[in-house]
Amino acid sequence: MKPLLKVAVGGGGYVAAFGMASAAVAIRVANTSGPDAQAAGGMYAFGDALVFVAVFGVSALVPTVAALWFLRPYRRFWTVLSALGLAVAVTGVMAAIVFAVGRHATRSPLATWAGLSLLRILVAPLLALTFLVCVVVSPHRSPRVALLAATVMEAAVSRYGGAVWFVPLFFHGP
Repeated sequence: MKPLLKVAVGGGGYVAAFGMASAAVAIRVANTSGPDAQAAGGMYAFGDALVFVAVFGVSALVPTVAALWFLRPYRRFWTVLSALGLAVAVTGVMAAIVFAVGRHATRSPLATWAGLSLLRILVAPLLALTFLVCVVVSPHRSPRVALLAATVMEAAVSRYGGAVWFVPLFFHGP
């Protein structure tokens, strides 16, 4: 396959993912417009952003797999990607630690950082899925192991976020 065709396949896939995410947000906006949405516009806007990121992230996995498949012969790429993946995963673990330590703090820099760490924790499930795809596609053992470690770290951060936010929501005490 020619390089220009490879770029077109990847770029077209990302354009399609963007279109699907935009359509999902448009459907959500059409179904949630009303007095509640007017009263809590910021909350609904954040929900729209989360829907866009989730749908785009999942739909963009197909062109990402294609791009990674085309890059299989380049060992240096996989080495850099695995190092970058580990660095990103460490930021997720640090965000979870900051959130665990500072979530009950009041009016301090630690409380501010704990609040901001929520954004990083929310992206962890998508990053775990992305790193898992990289593990499956990677042709070399050492980058595969590093990307698997990044996947495990992101999965742990995702699990922590789920335990902190959803377990009390559904299983609250008397």
